[in-house]
Amino acid sequence: MIKKLIPLTAAVALLASLGSVQAQSSRDYISIVGSSTVYPFATVVAEQFGKTTANKTPKIESTGSGGGFKLFCAGVGVEHPDITNSSRAIKSSEIETCKKNGVAEIVEVKIGYDGIVLANSKKTDAMQLTLKDIFLALAKEVPDPKGGKTLVPNPYKTWKDVNPDLPDRKIEVLGPPPTSGTRDAFVELAMEGGGQMIDSIKAMKKEDEKRFTAVCHTIREDGHYIEAGENDNLIVQKLEANSEAVGIFGFSFLDQNTDKVQGALVDGVQPTFEAIAEGKYPISRPLFFYVKKAHAEVIPGMREYLSEFTSEKAWGPDGYLTDKGMIPMPEKERKKFAENVKNLTPIQ
Repeated sequence: MIKKLIPLTAAVALLASLGSVQAQSSRDYISIVGSSTVYPFATVVAEQFGKTTANKTPKIESTGSGGGFKLFCAGVGVEHPDITNSSRAIKSSEIETCKKNGVAEIVEVKIGYDGIVLANSKKTDAMQLTLKDIFLALAKEVPDPKGGKTLVPNPYKTWKDVNPDLPDRKIEVLGPPPTSGTRDAFVELAMEGGGQMIDSIKAMKKEDEKRFTAVCHTIREDGHYIEAGENDNLIVQKLEANSEAVGIFGFSFLDQNTDKVQGALVDGVQPTFEAIAEGKYPISRPLFFYVKKAHAEVIPGMREYLSEFTSEKAWGPDGYLTDKGMIPMPEKERKKFAENVKNLTPIQ
C-alpha cells in the first residue's frame, strides 16, 4: 500500500503527540498487545507482513483483552502500544480512560467471528451440555435445589448433580481469568443465556437487572473452576494430562488441536466452522483490534500492517486466517471495516 504524504506541519504535530520529535526513530516496529484469542491470527498476519515488506515484524504480546486495553489506553507515545487485540468490543469506560490519557481517536476493526468452546480430552466421551447446565455448574450462586427462589452457594460437585443425564465426574473446569475477553464473552453469552433458562433468574432480569448481571457473571471460587491464565494452548495441554477436566477457550484452538481435544455440544449444536458462521452455535462472538490513529502515520509500517490484515487474502473466505480457524465476516462487513481502516475512521 502506498503511504500517503503528510504535510510537514501535520507530521510535526503527530511526532509531538508521540512525546518527542525523535519518536519515529526511537521505535521502528509496531507494538501490539491484547487478546490471547486474537493473538494467533495477529501473529500470522505479522509474520506475513514481516516477510513481504521492508518493515520489521511487529512485536505482539498476549496480555488478555482487559490487560491490553489498560496498556493501550495508558497514553500516546512510543512507550505505549499502537494496537490492542480484543475478543470483545471496547467498553465505554475504556474509551473514557483512553480520552483522559490523551488517546482521543481510536479506530475499531472487527476482523471476524469465533466460538467459545467447552472441550475435553478425546480419551473420554464428548460432553453434551445445555446453557442451563453450564450456568448451574459454574455460577457462584444458584437457586436452592430443594426448591424456591432463594439463591445458595453452588452445591453441585459433579456434572451428574447438575443434570442426571451427564457423567458422574467431578466438575473441574479450566478457564480464562477476569482480564480475558473470552471470560467476558463467556459470562455474557453462556452464563446469562443459561441463567435465563431458569424462571426465577429470568424474572430477576426484569426486576433487578444489576442483580441478574452479578449473579450470571460471578463464577464460583470453590475449586471447581480453575483460572488457567491467558494461554489457551496451555489449557489444551492440561486437558491432555487430565481427561476428567473441561477447558474453555476459543474455537480456533479446538480447530488446531482436533487430534487431542473435542468440543462439547451446546444445546445440541456442535462447535464447527459452519455452525458458528451460520449463527447456529450459541456461544459465538466477534473479534476485534483497535488502533491509535495518532500512531498510524508515525510508527513505521502501521499502514501496511493494517492493509495486510484487512486484505481479502488474509481475512476473506479463502484467506489464510480462515485456515487458522477464524470465521470470516460477510462481504458487506469486510468492505465496511476495510474502508474504515483505509480512512482511519475513529469510533464516534
